[in-house]
Amino acid sequence: MSAWKSTRALEKAAQKWRTLAERRHAHFIDLYQSGRWKWYYSEQRFLDCMRETIRMTERWVAIAPRPADQVFDEQTRTAADNSRAAA
Repeated sequence: MSAWKSTRALEKAAQKWRTLAERRHAHFIDLYQSGRWKWYYSEQRFLDCMRETIRMTERWVAIAPRPADQVFDEQTRTAADNSRAAA
């Protein structure tokens, strides 16, 4: 029973870190779209930060998948299999 509680606690923490990474990524996209990044970063520094943000977001998506992500992946695989079978 205690193992289940600790596993659930780790999953919750991982989801929080994923959410934080996604929020940071959205913030950098907003900076780019609005052009405000020029006030805070040089072009090279902004690109480096953006790459790091993308890398971290992708890593947390892999570490902490959400149930909806798994359903979407399954639906995508099924649709691809169906289109191959139809062709």
